[in-house]
Amino acid sequence: MDHVTRESSTSTSTRVVDVLVPVALNQTYSYRVPRGMELEPGDVVAVPLGPREVIAVVWAQNPKPDPRLHNRLKDVGEKLDVPPLKPELRALVDWVSTYTLSARGMVLRMTLRMGENLGPERMRTGVRLAGEPPRRMTPARRRLIEVLSDGLLHGKSEAAREAGVSSGVIDGLVDEGTLEVEAMPPAPPPPPPDPDYAQPEFSRQQRSAVDAMRALAASGSFHVALLDGVTGSGKTEVYFEAIAETIRRGKQTLILMPEIALTGQFLDRFAQRFGVRPIEWHSELTPRTRARNWAAISEGKAPVVVGARSALFMPYADLGLIVVDEEHDQAYKQDDGAHYHARDMAVVRAHIAKIPIVLASATPSIESEVNARKGRYQRVALPSRFGGQHMPQIEAIDLRRAPPPRGRFISPPLAEQIRFAIEKREQALLFLNRRGYAPLTLCRACGHRFACTICDAWLVDHRFRQRLVCHHCGFSMPRPNICPNCAAEESLAAIGPGVERLQEEAAALFPDARTMVLSSDLITSIETMRAELNEIAEGRVDIIIGTQLVAKGHNFPRLNLVGVVDADLGLGNGDPRAAERTFQLLNQVIGRAGREQGRGVGFLQTHQPEHPVMKALVASDREAFYASEIEQRERAGYPPFGRLASLIVSAGDRPTAESFARRLAAVAPLDERIQVLGPAEAPLAVIKGRYRFRLLVKSLRNVDLSEYLREWLAGGPKTKGNLKLEVDIDPQSFL
Repeated sequence: MDHVTRESSTSTSTRVVDVLVPVALNQTYSYRVPRGMELEPGDVVAVPLGPREVIAVVWAQNPKPDPRLHNRLKDVGEKLDVPPLKPELRALVDWVSTYTLSARGMVLRMTLRMGENLGPERMRTGVRLAGEPPRRMTPARRRLIEVLSDGLLHGKSEAAREAGVSSGVIDGLVDEGTLEVEAMPPAPPPPPPDPDYAQPEFSRQQRSAVDAMRALAASGSFHVALLDGVTGSGKTEVYFEAIAETIRRGKQTLILMPEIALTGQFLDRFAQRFGVRPIEWHSELTPRTRARNWAAISEGKAPVVVGARSALFMPYADLGLIVVDEEHDQAYKQDDGAHYHARDMAVVRAHIAKIPIVLASATPSIESEVNARKGRYQRVALPSRFGGQHMPQIEAIDLRRAPPPRGRFISPPLAEQIRFAIEKREQALLFLNRRGYAPLTLCRACGHRFACTICDAWLVDHRFRQRLVCHHCGFSMPRPNICPNCAAEESLAAIGPGVERLQEEAAALFPDARTMVLSSDLITSIETMRAELNEIAEGRVDIIIGTQLVAKGHNFPRLNLVGVVDADLGLGNGDPRAAERTFQLLNQVIGRAGREQGRGVGFLQTHQPEHPVMKALVASDREAFYASEIEQRERAGYPPFGRLASLIVSAGDRPTAESFARRLAAVAPLDERIQVLGPAEAPLAVIKGRYRFRLLVKSLRNVDLSEYLREWLAGGPKTKGNLKLEVDIDPQSFL
């Protein structure tokens, strides 16, 4: 890292700046500015904090420092050679911190993800053949010399990997003069996306949406558009035109996606339209790539960035448009560290930066639907599929009348339809939102159930890995052959289905069919995931068995049948958003069918075909579902017609957690517009050995709930020892 020359701490400077440090603290710290160092708000600096030096950001000038403290202040260590954080990003950090009650330092941390990698990219060195062969030739040296025989400069680690040798082999040949070390030129930046590279032909219906997108991008002012299009309607191609307009204006675009698993096909589609791939930002990138991409984003050399929710906090040089794809998706909510919803905070960032934002979905969230109905958001509709393809026909299979055979989970009517699809050389998808082989293992002899030792949860049987796993804390154990409770042998039974068990059943029913399981716990890398999706797209799989990973964003050209094995799975957990989530998920997964050829069909295996969600899906009556759900939310005062906050108190033992939660509830300020419910034991009462109690705070929509909580917690009991209090504004999970 190139650093500015450090100044002596004996400087007689009187200038002081307030610096925000990316740690779990809310306040800024004051530091003296050494002579000769020019600092402005937004500058990225290194400062001493206790025994270490940390990267931080100048938040404000301190025009009237207390002279009595001056000699006790430490100096700023150095100013880093990176672009400063713009006022709009600093305002976003302050806003998110205030709204979510998260420490400002923790929000800032998301903008400085690079840590010690901030600053100009380190010079890379490479090696090439230069002199005589070594006196002693070994097989490893011979392989390395063969790799370098082209005479070109090779990166040291790449050459070692290709030759299958350690870096020590390279160092030895450098010492003998066989190889020489040279500085490698920096990688050239990728060419910018070309907005005119491959303009598609749009249908008449799409053209009006395209015109709206182009006008939105050209406006250059804050405006929210809900791009509301059925699955297969071409939403991506339509919002690409807003991106093309933003590129022409010389500004940056951020495309948020709920999961990085979705980015593979998307990157290909982007390259087909614009000639090059966009820059990526997500947790799977190598540290070197993250550092390079962070620099490109902050220096304005990344015209388009596609990323997971953390990409929202990157320091864009000149952001001109935000697109939130699959805006309804629950994955946009971050539930550790700073609790925030990336879709909502993206709207806030667009408002602060005075730029347009597009929210795209086939099944908008109730919040976005209500905003569109009330005229706060512009609705841009794509009500039919591109190319004249029909939406899938949906049928309910009443499991009370057509149950599967004992010990099986695929009903006879669904099995028959899958057989027809395979005979027609079409693909079928079996959807079950449950990872592993079975959600519960018990002993037939004594009834013992295998539970996690540190969570209030059953262990999930994962046959592919031969382990019983807790999906909440990660605890796992080998699957035993003997019951640990009664010592009975061969008595353990798997109860209920997971996707692994479903594959076993599909293989028995259709022995000649090629099956593949798509589940997040079976994917070792994004590359593996992309390879498996390509196999499906190329028709090398007959039956896909998947969790919600397959429900969104993917395009399977040969898929015409979707069978939902347990359509009732998400409806019975007491979550206010259960019906909405089930409707969205099933609509999305059935929408994978019939996108390119033939007529798609979806089958819902259900015990309650009369449920409003099932009836709306079968009738393809989205409006009926939204009308019913919005009316229920309004009557109950749930979001978006009211506001919620969740307070989770946890401790290493139950009495400590419960006692603190009760003391906290007792000092809640009285306000007739606000209800404090609880404390009650959380549905997941123990996670990772911590006992959990929950308070739910419910208010009218126009109440500043964050301020109410801030005052309440400031005057309430303080956590100490292993007590922990987590505040979640606008909670999405109620476990």
